[in-house]
Amino acid sequence: MEEEEEAKKHVKMLQLPGVESLLSNGGKEVPLSSIEGKMACLFFSAHWCRPCRNFTPKLVQIYTMLRNTGKNIEIIFISLDHDETSFLNHFKSMPWLALPFNTSLRRKLCSHFGIEHIPALIPLSETPSGGLGFEDDVVKLVEEYGVDAYPFSAKRRGELEAMDDARRQGDNRKALQQGERDLMHQDLTNFVVQEKISIADLTGKTIGLYFGAHWCPPCRAFTKQLMEVYNELKILRPGSFEVIFISIDRSKEEFQASLSAMPWLAIPYSDTATQELTRVFAIKGIPALLILGLDGKVLKTDGRTAISAYGATAFPFTESRVSEVDEALRKEGDKLPRQVNDPRHSHELELDMAKAYICDECLQKGRHWVFSCKQCNFDLHPSCVEESN
Repeated sequence: MEEEEEAKKHVKMLQLPGVESLLSNGGKEVPLSSIEGKMACLFFSAHWCRPCRNFTPKLVQIYTMLRNTGKNIEIIFISLDHDETSFLNHFKSMPWLALPFNTSLRRKLCSHFGIEHIPALIPLSETPSGGLGFEDDVVKLVEEYGVDAYPFSAKRRGELEAMDDARRQGDNRKALQQGERDLMHQDLTNFVVQEKISIADLTGKTIGLYFGAHWCPPCRAFTKQLMEVYNELKILRPGSFEVIFISIDRSKEEFQASLSAMPWLAIPYSDTATQELTRVFAIKGIPALLILGLDGKVLKTDGRTAISAYGATAFPFTESRVSEVDEALRKEGDKLPRQVNDPRHSHELELDMAKAYICDECLQKGRHWVFSCKQCNFDLHPSCVEESN
């Protein structure tokens, strides 16, 4: 009874700006009273708007799932198209109702509901005092949580955010596997094989969740750094470290290109876990590397910096271990002279810190302390300088 009363208020809310009837997908006129007893949302969109065209199929999928599970929801499309032909082209992809094309009425509705951008999805609601009201735009909520966002209320948003916060504090291996999830493994011969990976296979390992994409140049550069550390730890600490790639690639072809350069695991392309993990860990930019400890809890949110600055030395990449390495490097630097003169080079060499370099004496890779001539791009390991003087 309360839902019916609220739905009648929804009808009244639409009548106030002048809405008299609605339109079905088949082109038939539908009385406004048809939304009585239903949870109603207003969908402001236009065919010329690319974000609208991208969001509409997602909304169709969610609407269909909700209707198929008995949820009494209705969506009303309000077109911001330039002409009726464009409106009809956009509307034919939607299974819900629409406001007949009317530029004057849509301006009133946009003003009434405070629409400043599209797409916008506005759930109609009742205020705490029993009056007419509506929720904030829930497009982002729907994009992030999908069907779980229903009924699109502020209360539901709070519940979902609390659940995400609990997941961040808990065992994140469960987010990677629900039952058993197919992870893809790329072997060293560049042949992709399918295999089942259970949670038990990840037990006892430090895990790096690597968010990246093939189209991103910084990701390709970081992948090389991460591979060096991964391969080094496979030799020094076998079975202690695993990386799981979480693709932000825009196509399956890009995903395969990313995977072809990686010796570790990956969540399959288009798996829902990708969106969930990106949301839960608030990934705003790539490359990003989260470090999970042996209990599956987050040890470090900025694993990329630790890998780039300290390499495998910083394993298992905890804050305390990074501090230890940093302090050890500082003490090592305190023992080194600020400048040296080496008979193999005509200029004075200055002590510097580098993420990576090639020693011009032994031709081996170096990291951290280096004696360098910036004028000539000449670098020496501190140990090579000591041996030659």
